[in-house]
Amino acid sequence: MSEETDWEELRALAEQLERGQPLELTAAVCELLRRTVRQVALSDDDAAQGLRSPSDAATLVAKISRRIRVGSRRLSRAIVDASRLQEAGDTQGARKLFEDLLAVEVVPLYREIAQTQLNALEQ
Repeated sequence: MSEETDWEELRALAEQLERGQPLELTAAVCELLRRTVRQVALSDDDAAQGLRSPSDAATLVAKISRRIRVGSRRLSRAIVDASRLQEAGDTQGARKLFEDLLAVEVVPLYREIAQTQLNALEQ
């Protein structure tokens, strides 16, 4: 993955929607949603469906935001817990946390980070 993400821009859209402001489907917003859909491993069909109307786009923004937020929390928790286990000498337990994370995580950036952490534990 190792590419730039557009998550700050997406977060700004999500905050706009939370404040009750309407979402305009400008060319820039549509392109942002197309990019971020790929960055969180949603399908092109999800993007097409989300770009049909402003309300569908708002639903898509919420779905993308949820994947970013949930994946981030899951990854952060695994890193902290694995660090504690590793400090206690339980490298196998730390490794299992990342293996379990990789079994459920879909966001490519988070998967890449988890795999890097797992590889570091195996050295």
